[in-house]
Amino acid sequence: MRLGVCYYPEQWPREQWASDARRMRELGIRLVRIAEFAWARMEPTPGQFEWAWLDDAIATLAAEGLKVVLGTPTAAPPAWLVQQHPDVLPVDAHGRTKAFGSRRHYCFSSEAFHAASERIVTAMAQRYGQHPAVVAWQTDNEYGCHDTVLSYSPAALAGFRRWLAQRYGSIHALNAAWGTAFWSLQANSFDDIGFPVGQPTGALPTHALDFRRFASDEVLRYNRMQVRVLREHAPGRDVLHNFMGMFGEFDHHAMGADLDVAAWDNYPLGFTDTAPFISEADRLSWARTGHPDISAFHHDLYRGICKGRWWVMEQQAGPVNWAHWNAMPLPGMVRTWTWEAFAHGAEVVSYFRWRQLPYAQEQMHSGLHTPDDVRDLGGEEAAQVARELAALPDDAVLASATAPVALVFDYSAKWMTDIVPQGADMSYFGQVFGAYSALRQLGLDVDLVGPDAPLDAYRMVVVTGLTHLTPALSARLQALSAVVVLGPRTGSKTEHLGLSSQRAGAAPLGSAMHLPITAVDSMRPGLQLPVVGVSGDELGQPLGHGHQWRDLAQLPADSAARVLARYEDGYPAWVQQGRWFRQCGMVDAPLQARWFTEAARLADLPVVNLPAGLRLRRRGDWLFAVHRGPDHVQVPAPAGTSFVLGDARIGPAQVAMWHAPLNAAGAVSRTAANLVATTAEEASA
Repeated sequence: MRLGVCYYPEQWPREQWASDARRMRELGIRLVRIAEFAWARMEPTPGQFEWAWLDDAIATLAAEGLKVVLGTPTAAPPAWLVQQHPDVLPVDAHGRTKAFGSRRHYCFSSEAFHAASERIVTAMAQRYGQHPAVVAWQTDNEYGCHDTVLSYSPAALAGFRRWLAQRYGSIHALNAAWGTAFWSLQANSFDDIGFPVGQPTGALPTHALDFRRFASDEVLRYNRMQVRVLREHAPGRDVLHNFMGMFGEFDHHAMGADLDVAAWDNYPLGFTDTAPFISEADRLSWARTGHPDISAFHHDLYRGICKGRWWVMEQQAGPVNWAHWNAMPLPGMVRTWTWEAFAHGAEVVSYFRWRQLPYAQEQMHSGLHTPDDVRDLGGEEAAQVARELAALPDDAVLASATAPVALVFDYSAKWMTDIVPQGADMSYFGQVFGAYSALRQLGLDVDLVGPDAPLDAYRMVVVTGLTHLTPALSARLQALSAVVVLGPRTGSKTEHLGLSSQRAGAAPLGSAMHLPITAVDSMRPGLQLPVVGVSGDELGQPLGHGHQWRDLAQLPADSAARVLARYEDGYPAWVQQGRWFRQCGMVDAPLQARWFTEAARLADLPVVNLPAGLRLRRRGDWLFAVHRGPDHVQVPAPAGTSFVLGDARIGPAQVAMWHAPLNAAGAVSRTAANLVATTAEEASA
């Protein structure tokens, strides 16, 4: 576990570099990311490189024992490249060229840009690839930021047509897959295909989906070029990319196969302010701490991208500048966010940035220091974390292990939901996040995994909103001994974004969960449907409410499934068949928690009703409690526990860490589980 920082020597006087490097070391920084926006400084004119400044910057950092993460500078192409090759610039959906003057002004399909990028990356890697201080390379910066994955340039159109020809082989196969018989949309050749934008109404859904798939492949193709160059000239160094939060415009799982480390940029307050899938009440509650589950969701997502290796490349250290409203973090939160990342398995937490810049687009974005070089609150808390890391006992080995619960996340399902939402507020990110948040409120650790990931090690697998359930995934789910929970919309579409057999997910699972869906019900905000019990004292009694979406299911007469809860109008809401559960719609948080509790108990997983804002995370034999709530709470630790961080009772923006060994079966002992449940109930009361 190491601390890092993002630093831009080209933005500060050279005589300041040595002092900065010394104070980084004194603060506890061990890695420094540099150069990811400095193309024009490295190559001021085509083919003419100036390395002296970068040589000096790396040498200055190395002299203090700091290691360097070198960013390839391709996210900010220089003006001369745009003037020399105007086709480098991306084009928006209205046919307008996006101009030079900020960053990410390039089209992934531009071959001129590929050539220029390969030249600068090769030159950098040849010069610094085996420098002892350069331990890792970051490709580009935040692929797709500012809505730049999709480009509607001539190069993109030509590339899309080639991609379609390779995918389908013949125009007849494309017509069949796309359903072009509708509205007389048959194409006679691949040259007839344009972009899925600009039509009087929506384009064919499969046309739009294939364009998203093509655009994702273009990002992967571009990144692979950079990775290939770095592997050749910088052998033995980690290659990573810094992904973003709440972003799914290309397949991160596929890119992860080409990388050593998945990094991401964690801005909890900015995400809480802008996430479209959380309520206004939640925005107000967590405005200064960040939502209890947004950062953790992404930690667990990116941990699954590169076989468990992941970093936070940019950690918020104060107010940001890009949200609608940019709050000051509650004192203690920068430290808490850092420890939360380590609790979820981060190897590195790197703060953005060393010093706030007093000019340009990000002048209002804070850093560890103010523009006049005074250590800010975030810097003080980073220094505290560094001291705490140094003081950890030698036996505090924070091993990462498989969580008991897997939650499947598929980027193509996001694209399908975006294209055919059937409800203005239907969000794939929101649906998966809601399931994740409910599981975490029950004290369960969760691995977010791709649709091709192995699932055999999990005791409970949750699949929700996964519109296309591939035969391979279906077969793997049926072969598991784990409890499987299927959420709304799962299996509802074919790979070509048509309606699946029996409408929504029954057929792909065969007899494992045979539950035909006859229709769907998309409900506007404010419309709720009571969910009622079906047996015993709960017969006809309200259990909670459904909202937003439901799949209208009908059990066949010979079905082995049983309905555990119904909507008031009679349609099934919660169905069980052996180790399988089917949730037929979106429901309120207490009912979601109840249903996940039922599934977890069948999987023999102890659950906890945690107080508001408190979350738990296990790493090996150590437990972490991270608290954002407004009140002091008791953490679920036995009496007499010795704490490495915090104490048995923690307040807002605080974290606790204590030793809690697993038993031989790899689970918390039943005695400890009962203690956890009792303590949590007392804390909640």
